[in-house]
Amino acid sequence: MNQRDIAEIRRRLNPDKRYPTVIRGCYADHAGQVISTFAQPIYHLPQEENEKYMSLFKKVLSGTQGQNLLTMEFSASQVMDGAEHKILSDMRDSGLTDEDAVNAYFERALQWIREEGNADAQSVNEQQAASNYLILLLHDGYDIAYKDNNGETDNEQSTDVFSYILGCICPVKQTKPALTYFVEDSFFHARLADWAVANPELGFMFPAYEERSANIYCAMYYTRDASNPHEAYIRNVFGVEEQPMPAAAQTETFQTVLQESLAEECSMDVLQAVHETMRTMIEEQKADKTAEPLKLGKQEVKQVLEDCGVSEERAAAFEEQYDQTFGAYAELPAVNLVTPKQFKVETPSVSIRVDPERSDLIETRVIDGKCYILVLADGDVQVNGVNVKFNA
Repeated sequence: MNQRDIAEIRRRLNPDKRYPTVIRGCYADHAGQVISTFAQPIYHLPQEENEKYMSLFKKVLSGTQGQNLLTMEFSASQVMDGAEHKILSDMRDSGLTDEDAVNAYFERALQWIREEGNADAQSVNEQQAASNYLILLLHDGYDIAYKDNNGETDNEQSTDVFSYILGCICPVKQTKPALTYFVEDSFFHARLADWAVANPELGFMFPAYEERSANIYCAMYYTRDASNPHEAYIRNVFGVEEQPMPAAAQTETFQTVLQESLAEECSMDVLQAVHETMRTMIEEQKADKTAEPLKLGKQEVKQVLEDCGVSEERAAAFEEQYDQTFGAYAELPAVNLVTPKQFKVETPSVSIRVDPERSDLIETRVIDGKCYILVLADGDVQVNGVNVKFNA
């Protein structure tokens, strides 16, 4: 899904419009034991509650693609007779009225809580502090507006309906007792501890919405923490055995491959040039709302390295180590190779952060046999918030 596709679905979650049809929920404790379940038509919800629910589901459609938003691909055999794909399809096709499918999904989500959630809390205090979980499902049927060759929209000519489901799992945390103001008597009274729903830990959309139609071979998956994709949930719900490498792990591993393969050529100048080149590529791709997030394979990265002054020998060494680490045909999200909005230089004692568009302000130099990092003092300079002057 590209930026335009995601934005189009997010607009469906407008509390004032009440487009989605129904919400299904399962409330469970920290050990994955069911406390209650419910089914609620959207049109029955009070406005404030509807806004809260839609806000939670919007979180599933947010974050950085390739980091928080991942594509789960189903094989042809899974689509034909896979249990995981059938559960998702039955929920979607029935508008969440298929009780067997909904309960089967809840059980798989509960299994994740038991495996990876707070089920390992042993003591009474740990159990009391552990989060409960709210498992939510939403169904919506979207009349896809017709667009002519000029990009003009005509809702009256809509011929296709995109039916989809959104799911999320939210921690439910106990609040602390506190004094609260009561309007009716203009006084503060004690408020007892309560349970409040937090933002989703993970979620999904099925099927994916691509080129204004359903792609039943893909689901879009959301994880709040890009460094933790929640492998047990992915395995239980999508049947994916080969887990995607977390974004943070991809970044760290790529940095190691780059450092080891470039060896003595891994200089400040080279890394500045690589960062700037890839940052520009990412921004250009992002400017096209209809384009998929930029992914780079070894050949594209190798070309970038050579364009930035790396020798053929070191570029070939990078290619070999890339194959051994990621696989010859692996493509990595570009946002996991460089951080577009950050350029950071660190020593054991000093950390320097620079606007990525002005990394040219930093250079290295050897003076009297010692290595220095020089930063151009461009504009006002402050020390602990105080403007300072330089003596010529």
